[in-house]
Amino acid sequence: MTYSAAEIWLIIAIMGIGTFLIRFSFLGLIGDRAMPAFVLRLLRYTPVAVLPGMVAPLVLWPAATDGVFDPVRMAAAVATVLIGIWTRNVLWAILGGAATLYALMGLSALL
Repeated sequence: MTYSAAEIWLIIAIMGIGTFLIRFSFLGLIGDRAMPAFVLRLLRYTPVAVLPGMVAPLVLWPAATDGVFDPVRMAAAVATVLIGIWTRNVLWAILGGAATLYALMGLSALL
């Protein structure tokens, strides 16, 4: 399906307005009031819920392999999670995952 330039700008404007309204409904309308304890407790889990949703497609269907599952990237993702659990340090998890990815890519290139 092909969109004209006007249709694309209309879609962008509608999405921008929608995004603003979603954020304003939470931050603008109730942002200055005290929130109940259960809401604050649930909000702590927002990054934990969003991050896997962003990362999982990149691991399962990576663009580098044209969407084909890659065991090397899956092993690097698993190593990242395990290092993060073991060290409780985000930086070490990222570095360990990157090292695992490049080591396995190098090893697979040799074979």
